Amino acid sequence: MNDEFMNEGNQNIIVSKSYAFALKIIEPYKFLIDKKEYVMSKQILRCGTSIGANIHEAVSSESKKDFIHKLGIAVKETRETSYWLNLLNDGKFITAEKFSELIKDCDELTRILNSIILTTKERYLPDIHNS
Repeated sequence: MNDEFMNEGNQNIIVSKSYAFALKIIEPYKFLIDKKEYVMSKQILRCGTSIGANIHEAVSSESKKDFIHKLGIAVKETRETSYWLNLLNDGKFITAEKFSELIKDCDELTRILNSIILTTKERYLPDIHNS
């Protein structure tokens, strides 16, 4: 990953974790493609990699509201990824070990993103904190 992007300040933890997660999502995607499961493979790849893409956009947002909005989209993508991971697990498309690893990472991303959003609202936009 580009070192310049990694040094964007306080967001570097979420940036690096979301990038690492996107790389991990590629593994079940490739497995599903090999099994000729194209719908779920595309869904898990799209939402699992979209988390980091939205975080990347948030880093260069135009305002604090825009920053919060883009991180909010990233949170929605983590929730969608969680849905697809649960479906893949329950449908026996991935191992319990792989599911456990990925869902733990997904949950961690959700917690970090929610914390960043809350802190940003409290610090910079107290008017919308309760919205």
